[in-house]
Amino acid sequence: MKLLEGKTAIVTGASRGIGKAIALKFAQEGCNVAFTDLFADENMKATEDELNALGIKAKGYASDASNFEDTDKVVGEIVKEFGRIDVLVNNAGITKDTLLMRMTEDQWDAVINVNLKSVFNFTKAAQRTMLKQRAGSIINLSSVVGVSGNAGQANYSASKAGIIGFTKSVARELGSRGIRSNAIAPGFIITEMTGKIPEDARKAWEASIPLKRGGTPEEVAGVATFLASDLSSYVSGQTITVCGAMNT
Repeated sequence: MKLLEGKTAIVTGASRGIGKAIALKFAQEGCNVAFTDLFADENMKATEDELNALGIKAKGYASDASNFEDTDKVVGEIVKEFGRIDVLVNNAGITKDTLLMRMTEDQWDAVINVNLKSVFNFTKAAQRTMLKQRAGSIINLSSVVGVSGNAGQANYSASKAGIIGFTKSVARELGSRGIRSNAIAPGFIITEMTGKIPEDARKAWEASIPLKRGGTPEEVAGVATFLASDLSSYVSGQTITVCGAMNT
């Protein structure tokens, strides 16, 4: 028996990176996957094809996760197509890193809207179905910088810290209906986003990590699979750090 057999998940921002790794791991464990990204481009089509090749039902949706009305509409379409929502993974996120003295209002607003407001939007829309089912697992992607902060990332850190507070509050609100809410806080994960970091900076960062390497999207996906499955049936309101002991 596969861990997520018969379940349906929504994964936001899943055309690439950590979101795609989570979607693929879920599909390998028998989960049907509805996933979103900002554009219906070749990345979305490729991800959709990869998922469907694993023998489950999968469909990609173009959606602006930071837009309340758009999110409500797309979740409605997903429920109509898939019939239920067992797992919601709020993964959509961006960075606009700069020192606070140089940060513009637009850089602040964009990161807060995409990273934090999107979590509110999708949770608000998906909870209706989960409440009717009296079951569900909500998994929110935070970050170690949401736990400890980081220079040059005041906007990103604030958005990811906000996700942790939101996660804990939702766990308290919805627990009596059988709905769990947890956060994952990845550390230095090797993705397209972190690939833009200069090599000397990347090596210095890796040297500071007790496991002496960056993590992989698949390692984050493993933790998400645990939280999506019944193996974590009594785990709620928690933040699991996936960082190679960088933050202890």
